[in-house]
Amino acid sequence: MLIRRAARADIPAVVETITEAFQLDPVWGWAFPDALARPAHYRQWWTLLIASALRYDWTWLADEGGAVAVWIPPGGAELTDEEEALVEPLLRSLVGSWADVVLEGLHRFDTAHPKQEPHYYLSLLGTRDDRRGEGIGMALLNECLAVIDAEHAPAYLESSNPLNNRRYEKAGFAVTGTFAMPGGGPVVTRMWRAAR
Repeated sequence: MLIRRAARADIPAVVETITEAFQLDPVWGWAFPDALARPAHYRQWWTLLIASALRYDWTWLADEGGAVAVWIPPGGAELTDEEEALVEPLLRSLVGSWADVVLEGLHRFDTAHPKQEPHYYLSLLGTRDDRRGEGIGMALLNECLAVIDAEHAPAYLESSNPLNNRRYEKAGFAVTGTFAMPGGGPVVTRMWRAAR
């Protein structure tokens, strides 16, 4: 398996992988209920996040996009101030009035994010549909964590799918709490991995 850091030219491959990986995700499927019917619209959301993350050198690919991991390094932010200003209009164009509920959900992500200790933040980890079950997503995660461990840094993630929680626990993450999306929406699990 070839693992490497992504470049700007890899944005389409990374977006495609994340789009496939999260179409049926409990949280992101809830946020974008017509993602399967309108995948081009859904890709716009992921393109904003992924293009922004690439300003850091912490987006990784396994097997040319079979799996991808998008990290935000300590002290970084998922979006610049200019990009943050694009979020609401983009969501309104994608999901109309449902944007108000999604924006509240995003606010809950921000509120739950730990701020007391600098850490690596695993924003996204996904595997292409045709590569599921091969273990490349977890192999990619473990490679990234080895680099983080060499820096003796902690890591944080939000698990949007409870089926993945045990996988993350095997990689050394521990559950620190949960929060729910608005209106009785799906539950997100907060997970922390102490520095090693």
